Amino acid sequence: MKTLKTSLYAGLLLAAFAVSAAAQESKVGYVNTQRITSESGPAKTATAKLEQEFSKRQKELSDTSASLKSFSEKFERDAPAMSESQRVAKQKEFAELNRDFQRKQREFQEDLNGRRNEELQQVLDKANKAVKQVADAEKYDLIIQEAVYTNGKHDITDKVIKILNAGSK
Repeated sequence: MKTLKTSLYAGLLLAAFAVSAAAQESKVGYVNTQRITSESGPAKTATAKLEQEFSKRQKELSDTSASLKSFSEKFERDAPAMSESQRVAKQKEFAELNRDFQRKQREFQEDLNGRRNEELQQVLDKANKAVKQVADAEKYDLIIQEAVYTNGKHDITDKVIKILNAGSK
């Protein structure tokens, strides 16, 4: 009976050492996707491209917003001197202009979000290739994108950004 216990303990001890040795041989890395999408060359290029593409529509929306505000202020000033029918007509006109503005603003946001997602996906595709390149070159067993905590020695984000920046030049 005592030999059985000793054998069992020895087996458990060997298993613990085997798991420990296997864990030490694994190489794990971490990549911060948020940093890649904000600091890398392709991400900055995509942001500039979107700003250029949507700046005209943004300006038009800002101008429309300013004219609606001006219209509203003028109406507030002039309303006491207007007849009831004039006041109702101006309120209807303002409601129609405001509805059109809201629709254009919603369409703008949808278009911008769609294009931003397209550009972001292209950046992430390039980043995934760069991550694979680092993982292959440095023999990583596992690369994690999202983590609650990571030790800085496991972070390969700078290496990935360097590869992305080299590729975007």
